[in-house]
This record gives sequence, structure tokens and C-alpha cells, in this order.
Amino acid sequence: MKKILSILLIHIFAFNGIVFAQEPLKGSVTEYDQYQQLENELFTGRVETLDRKDIIRMTVSQVLDSSFSVEGDEFFAEVTSDVYGDKGIIIPKGTVAHGRLESTTEAGRLGRAATLELSFDYLVTPDGREIPIEGSMTTKMHPVAEVSKIVAQDVGYTVAGGAIGGLAALNWLGIGAAIASQGYTLAGGAAVGGVVGLGMSLTRKGNNVLIAPGDEIKVKIKTQVDLPVYKEEALKQEEILYDGLTVSINNVKHEKDPFGEANTITLTVLISNMSDKTLSGFDMSLVNDYNVKFSPSIFGNTRLMFKQIKPGDKLIEDVSFAVDNINRNFWLTFYDRKNGDVITKVSVDNAYRKIPDKVKKKNDKVRSSNARKNYKKDDDFMDMDF
Repeated sequence: MKKILSILLIHIFAFNGIVFAQEPLKGSVTEYDQYQQLENELFTGRVETLDRKDIIRMTVSQVLDSSFSVEGDEFFAEVTSDVYGDKGIIIPKGTVAHGRLESTTEAGRLGRAATLELSFDYLVTPDGREIPIEGSMTTKMHPVAEVSKIVAQDVGYTVAGGAIGGLAALNWLGIGAAIASQGYTLAGGAAVGGVVGLGMSLTRKGNNVLIAPGDEIKVKIKTQVDLPVYKEEALKQEEILYDGLTVSINNVKHEKDPFGEANTITLTVLISNMSDKTLSGFDMSLVNDYNVKFSPSIFGNTRLMFKQIKPGDKLIEDVSFAVDNINRNFWLTFYDRKNGDVITKVSVDNAYRKIPDKVKKKNDKVRSSNARKNYKKDDDFMDMDF
């Protein structure tokens, strides 16, 4: 209470033009000290430039549809891949972008598709910083590519597999930030995430354009922005370890399922079991940041799925998981078969930052191979002529 009264008195005297010079108490921690401590925990002290050549991968938080979305509509998108400079990460995965529907055109004659043009004006990082940017994305194809039916553009969107999307709660050093939480957008409006309604088709065959949560868009940066470089430790996801049990992810590959969809994550897993537990693939799941569990895929390597991992065993195997959205955060999780408790939980994102750039480029290529030759959706059943 005395502290509150002191603050009020300072404000009153300051308002009346009276200035007091007060020496800070020895050993006290000022707001500046706290800020400086946070800066030291998060950043390396180096600065990189986000410039016009950079492309940021994102997924939108809501459906954008040329048949009902209008110019000026606001939306949010989530960065799906770390953005690197020469010295490290400058925009981490999970950063939120504010976007606006800049323009939309209706479908024309001779099968000409409708278009959507999006603009972006700022980012909100997981540590709460707001970064002004200028970015854009369009579904309009280059005229040469459109006529020749060749998708030659770099900036567009790809389907990331599945219709589940939305903004995950942002995390800062494992502590929930108040930027986006409990399923609500930054604007405090409608909840995001969850499955898009079954009545809405996500295939592209008609004349209208649709971008849905789970689709990955590629946003082109128009301006230069200087940004601090994050420390690797500051971006690590929380993990759960068990005494004597070592589970390491040595490789992460993005692959297509037998139906041609890029929705499979294949992990190379090293397990050293010096614990008192016996494990098997039936005790294992890949869990995303919405706590959705995915069992090992029967279309991948099944040796680990059917293997007993007894105390004293050491092995290295590949295991695949077909997921709803390959861009989410995932943890490889083992459970106690007796009570269902989590024994160990290893972050795929932590491991991904350590894999070779060559593998990351192959993964990007696989995800981009899902790019559509157009941006059309199925015509609404109610609008069809009979």
C-alpha cells in the first residue's frame, strides 16, 4: 500500500511541476534491469536484416473465400517456419502476422479464376514484440504461367494437409503469453482452430478462390527491417525426460502418403533404455500443440511399432506419422502402459533446428509439391443449376 501511495504522490507532484531527484535504493531491481535481463535471455546481441528477398511461410487463422470475403477484411496468420538470417533465427515459428484482404476479383469468362490479394502490416513475436512490416501474397498467376498452365510463381500457397488450423497459444520461454490464448484471436473476436465445417469443400475445382486454415501461404516481404537474432536456447520447446531413458530425434523428414498428400512426418529415433520401463510402439504417439495424438503410420517403417524396448536395449529406427497439419508443433511422446502417464516427451521442433539445411530444403520441396495448379474451390451445391 505504501508503494502505491508513493507512486500516486510522485504523479501528483510531477503534475504540479515539482520535480524530485530520488536516488534508487541499493540492490533494487529497476524496470530497465528486468528488461535488460529479458533481452540477454532472448537475444544474442547480433542484428540481421529482413529484406525484400525474404519469403515467410504462414497459415491463416480463418477461411478466406472470394465468394463471400470482402476487401478490407482483417485476419491473422501464424508463421509456420523459422526465418533465418546469416547469424541465426530472426522470426521464430509461431510468430503471428496481422493481415488484410487487399482486393478480390470475380471469376471471368473463358474459365478465368477469381483472385485474392493479401497484405500484411505487422508481426507479433512470441516474446510480445510488435514488428512493422510490408508483405503481400496473391493467388493471381503470372500471365505466362496462366496461359501455359505452368505454375512458375514462387509466392502462392500450398495445401499443408488437413483442415485443422488457427493460432496456437503463444509461448515465451515456456510461459504462456497473453497475446493469443484460449483459442481467441488477437482482436479478441471469434475463436480460431478446430475443423472447418464439413459442408465446405476444400478442393479447388470451381471458379472461386479459397484459402483455409491448414493451407500454407508464402508471403513476400516488400521492405527492409533490422531484427535481433534469437538465442537457440530461448526458442526451445519444453520437454519431459525420464531417468535412464534417452530418446533422441536425429532426423526429421516430410513425406507424402500413398495418396500423394504431403502429410507424413518420418523421424529417425535413437533410443537408449537404461530405465526400469519396457516400451513399445503401442506406447508411442506424436502429439501436437492442440494435444491431438497421432499413432505410427502403417504406411511407414513398422519395426519400431511392433518392437519391445526392454531395459538395457539400444536401437535406432525410423517411424512415420500421418498428421492433420504438418506445420504444427509436435512432440514424440511415450506413455506408461499401466497408468497412461507421460514418461518422456521430446520436441520435434527442437530437433528440427539441428538437422542439416539439405534435409530442410528437401522438406520444403515436398511441402511445395502440394501446390495446386489453380486456386479454385468446388462450387457451392446450393448455387448449382439443375
